[in-house]
Amino acid sequence: MKQLEKKLGYKFKDPMLLKNALTHSSYANENRAEGIPSNERLEFLGDSVLGFISAEHFFHHFKHLPEGELTKRRAYFVCEKSLSEFARTLGIGDYLLFGKGEVLTGGKDRPSILADAFEAVLAAIYLDGGIEPAKKFVFRFIDKADEEKPVVTDYKTTLQEIVQRNPEEAVE
Repeated sequence: MKQLEKKLGYKFKDPMLLKNALTHSSYANENRAEGIPSNERLEFLGDSVLGFISAEHFFHHFKHLPEGELTKRRAYFVCEKSLSEFARTLGIGDYLLFGKGEVLTGGKDRPSILADAFEAVLAAIYLDGGIEPAKKFVFRFIDKADEEKPVVTDYKTTLQEIVQRNPEEAVE
């Protein structure tokens, strides 16, 4: 865990938070006696923390962009593909705790699992140290989204943009 903390750039006061963030549901289910819950609740919180930090960052750094463009940038940054790449950069998959079946099916390389683990680790950092260490962690990765023009097929955003351009037609 010390190696991972170095990669994360954060030392945990409560190492159990990091262990919890790295515990896949398959491991938690197979090892109930250990009493370590899966990382699913942390992933839930991490998703919101990531959304807040990224939204605030894009809001302040792209003052010239309208809401729709900010939404696209955030969507690109927080999508499964981006988050799984960030997790791979840190080697998070090598530290995840899996049940036997998930090990055999290659869970440590599955994008959805890596993205969820990234969010869980972010939540663990947030709970352990607060918003500033969480921001510092996220800012290591957000520059990539700043540099690239996101090409995102976000159907919800596209629909909202169409409705905003044609408000009378949307009411009918």
